[in-house]
Amino acid sequence: MAVAERIEALRTKHAALDRTLEEAVHRPLPDELEIVRLKKEKLRLKDEMARLDHA
Repeated sequence: MAVAERIEALRTKHAALDRTLEEAVHRPLPDELEIVRLKKEKLRLKDEMARLDHA
């Protein structure tokens, strides 16, 4: 897979996580552990995208 394709796949996954996180935050009783997990995963994806973009 080319770097550009990998970055695009990561962006898509990052956007999906963002939507999932928004839903989790706005639930009547948000699961704080899930929210933290989603935020960490989003950050990991963002870091990987940055690393690939600068490689």
